[in-house]
Amino acid sequence: MSAATWLVLGASSSIARAFALEAAGEGANVLLAGRDRDDLDRSAADIGIRHNVAVRVVDFDAEAVDSHDAFVTHCAGLAAEFGGGPLNVFLAFGLMPDQATIDRDPDQAQRTIQATYAGAVSVLHRLAPRMEAQGKGHVVVLGSVAGDRGRIKNYVYGSAKAGLHAYLQGLRARLFRAGVTVTTVKPGFIDTTMTWGMPGLFLVASPRDCARACLRYAAKGAEVRYFPAFWWIIMTIIRNIPEPIFKRLSI
Repeated sequence: MSAATWLVLGASSSIARAFALEAAGEGANVLLAGRDRDDLDRSAADIGIRHNVAVRVVDFDAEAVDSHDAFVTHCAGLAAEFGGGPLNVFLAFGLMPDQATIDRDPDQAQRTIQATYAGAVSVLHRLAPRMEAQGKGHVVVLGSVAGDRGRIKNYVYGSAKAGLHAYLQGLRARLFRAGVTVTTVKPGFIDTTMTWGMPGLFLVASPRDCARACLRYAAKGAEVRYFPAFWWIIMTIIRNIPEPIFKRLSI
């Protein structure tokens, strides 16, 4: 049986880089997709040295939706060249400007939504028919605890992730009928460039631990998971704070 191929979207992020290494360590072939070609080339070389799997770098821009048809066709072709095993998808991109920056420059709100939500929907909706046709496989998408409630500190980014969560619910129902699993992972604070220097961080998890958890969730066909798991408790409390009280909180 041919090895699976993981298409890693946003592969220059810390979690995605760790995920690609872990997936390759389990024998999967890897397609590294993103904008930072130099970084992706280094990751591909690292994977090639550590693991005896096929690995390729593919240019991808979440905001350049006009290029997504050709991108998906190209990735499907590469996966076929690898031996025709199932194509899996790990999506880890997003844009999270500081909320104060967005408030000063409303154009940043549009960019946040385009990169975090609209770009993800664009590429996933083009991948969906290919996933259905193969009749198996996994889609794992990094959402965020920020999408569980609109907080004053990051409500634009949170709204983009909330939209993504809702989209994935529908995609999960669609692909379930074809034998494909869709897993939404909602990380809390992870030690990445996106969170570096942010005030008020606590119980920060490592990208490698998150990547390993994502692979476990995919293997189990999980639907929605918080990482670390205790964030389910935290967000359950936050979601249930009455609005008259919540709007007075600076969180």
